[in-house]
Amino acid sequence: MKLHLAQHHGMCFGVRDALRATHDAVRREPVTLLGQLVHNPLVDDHLKTLGVRRGELDPPGSAATHRVVISAHGAADRMHQAWRQAGHVITDTTCPLVRKAHLALSVLVQEGYHPVVIGQRQHVEVRGLIGDFPGASVVLDEAEVLQIPASARLGVVAQTTQPLDRVLELVAAIKRQQPRSEVRFIDTVCHPTKLRQSALEELCQACPVIVVIGGRNSNNTRQLVEKAVRLGARAHQVETPDDLRQEWITGVSDVGITAGTSTLDETVAAVMERLQRMIEGGA
Repeated sequence: MKLHLAQHHGMCFGVRDALRATHDAVRREPVTLLGQLVHNPLVDDHLKTLGVRRGELDPPGSAATHRVVISAHGAADRMHQAWRQAGHVITDTTCPLVRKAHLALSVLVQEGYHPVVIGQRQHVEVRGLIGDFPGASVVLDEAEVLQIPASARLGVVAQTTQPLDRVLELVAAIKRQQPRSEVRFIDTVCHPTKLRQSALEELCQACPVIVVIGGRNSNNTRQLVEKAVRLGARAHQVETPDDLRQEWITGVSDVGITAGTSTLDETVAAVMERLQRMIEGGA
């Protein structure tokens, strides 16, 4: 049996930068993280050991510390302003590619387009994107496309961790549903997501079983699992090596491994090591 690690996998630069900024902040003074820095429980545990407190983005001013941290998923401008007005200093760890999505949506609204976001309505990133535009439409399937109000101009962006092929399908559906509208799409799916999705495609060509490492509430990790299944692989998501099961790999010649963008390098290495032990019969 051979293990194949995807060419592009694991932690992206946005997550690394968010961790570094949070480390720097807590070294200087007590901080409260507003929400989950990234969707990974192992990162949660690590930050807790550093003394980072956990709070919520809403309501503004609810943190006990002077300094607060905005997560890598970002937040609406109005929330930033509200926390500053409540007397807090902000360490903003928003991923630059999420900021790009915020800017794109803002530009579309300023130019007179009705804003449309392709993504999960309750995901923290999407809530941040539409937080300054309460009239925005959020869609994730063709049934929701039917709910977009008739508009002469529709401006579309995507949650950064959505699969590009699905985003393009929904943009096409929007155009079919409102053929007389001008539909302007700005591609805000992040490059690391695209790389991990394309690397997974290559992995699935050689491996009938795929192990995807990442937090269970991580959208980009879940999208990797779903894509592997669509490509015909048997896909299993794990957060730690303890989630692995011997029966997943019994009788399999090639096993592929990939990881979501918020997965620690140490976790990938630990899962690879456990899989190797399972192959050798030492698990």
